[in-house]
Amino acid sequence: MKTKILTACALALPWLTGAAYAQQASDADLRAGRVLASNCANCHGTLGTAQGAMPSLAGQQKTYIVEQMRAFRDGKRPATIMHQLAKGYTDQQVELIADFYSRQKPAR
Repeated sequence: MKTKILTACALALPWLTGAAYAQQASDADLRAGRVLASNCANCHGTLGTAQGAMPSLAGQQKTYIVEQMRAFRDGKRPATIMHQLAKGYTDQQVELIADFYSRQKPAR
């Protein structure tokens, strides 16, 4: 019986530490996304809830934000300034920003 318990614990250990690592990585990514997204606050509002004519980003789907940022960067979507701003971000940074905004409470 003790052997079975020890074996089960030994088999579960990598899974448990992997889950903890994934959570830490996710938390770190969310913090990085928040820092990067702070550059967007002047137009899109704090935490992505815009006031006025600019669209709110809070609660948008991650894939939508990524697609739009890439479209701005690649010149496929007309813009006054977003095409210039989007060029300053790597694909990974765009993913982090999009993930951050997608986790925020949607604007009402």
